[in-house]
Amino acid sequence: MPYYVYITTNPGKSVLYIGVTNNIADRMAQHYANRGSTQTFAGRYFCYNLVHVEVYSDITAAITREKELKGWTRAKKDTLIANDNPHWLFLQT
Repeated sequence: MPYYVYITTNPGKSVLYIGVTNNIADRMAQHYANRGSTQTFAGRYFCYNLVHVEVYSDITAAITREKELKGWTRAKKDTLIANDNPHWLFLQT
């Protein structure tokens, strides 16, 4: 089973959210459905646009990577996204 470490952003690309899931399509639908909800970080900041995805076969590796990315500076995260998605296009699942 694949596991996905992903980064979403808001329409203005000013906020990033990093998460891990085993079903990227369902997770993106959840983020979209929760947009504007104050109950979650991604909802509160409208982070439902997918801009970066990494695939792992091991959940432990995926969680380790998620934690690593969360510890990075915004500039380093921006560079990671730009390396694979230079125009920060909103990716489809």
